[in-house]
Amino acid sequence: MLFAAGAVAGAINSLAGGGTLVSFPALLWLGRDPIIANATNTLALCPGALAAMAAFRSDLAPMRRWMLLLMPPSLVGGLIGALLLLRTPERIFAALVPWLILFATVLFAAQGPITAGIRRLTRHTDRPAADGPRLEWWPWIVAFELVIAIYGGYFGAGIGIMTLAALGLVGFTDIHHMVGLRNFAALCINGIASVYFVSQGAVVWPDAMVMIVGQIAGGYGGARLARRLGKTFMRRAVVVIGVAMALSLLLSRRR
Repeated sequence: MLFAAGAVAGAINSLAGGGTLVSFPALLWLGRDPIIANATNTLALCPGALAAMAAFRSDLAPMRRWMLLLMPPSLVGGLIGALLLLRTPERIFAALVPWLILFATVLFAAQGPITAGIRRLTRHTDRPAADGPRLEWWPWIVAFELVIAIYGGYFGAGIGIMTLAALGLVGFTDIHHMVGLRNFAALCINGIASVYFVSQGAVVWPDAMVMIVGQIAGGYGGARLARRLGKTFMRRAVVVIGVAMALSLLLSRRR
């Protein structure tokens, strides 16, 4: 089941993003502790984040100064979020999980309109796309990224679209540069959180390794099937899974 969930998540991530809304619920369905499941899922995401960043390496070449600017808040925020997660009582995190999944699902469902809005914004600006926003914007960029990274280290689902929206708001104009920076920031957040989770023994390695292999298989082989099904179908499937999982968890807690 974990291999299948990892494969589906890898295929979805290669096409539309949002695979976490499949892989994380799979761990919960198997009865894993929510905090351990979240930590394990974060580690399983790292190879995919690395591959995604490598795919946009040419777009990141002119963005090195922004990468250096985003790295500290991404690492610090990701570590803070990871620290908060392992210090949250299991009962409280279990109560938060349905709402976190629902929030991430709504955010994922709104990704299309948000991305379209960013594209409209970039078409109506005369700022050079290659340079991004002026450096005077750096305090806002750091503040945005720190908040996103804390959330990412704590739960993680939805940080991609949050980062894209933040970059668009502060003046980035090239969508490819923005996606490259988003992937870089996600790698920093998931990477530092994973290092902390591993150091604290919060990762179930057999689960993580099976999911990593599944994501690799899904990213390569499953992507072809995902493209045949189409982006719209995949997005709707992710939203349905996320809503169903959130509602089932809420109903089970009320019984």
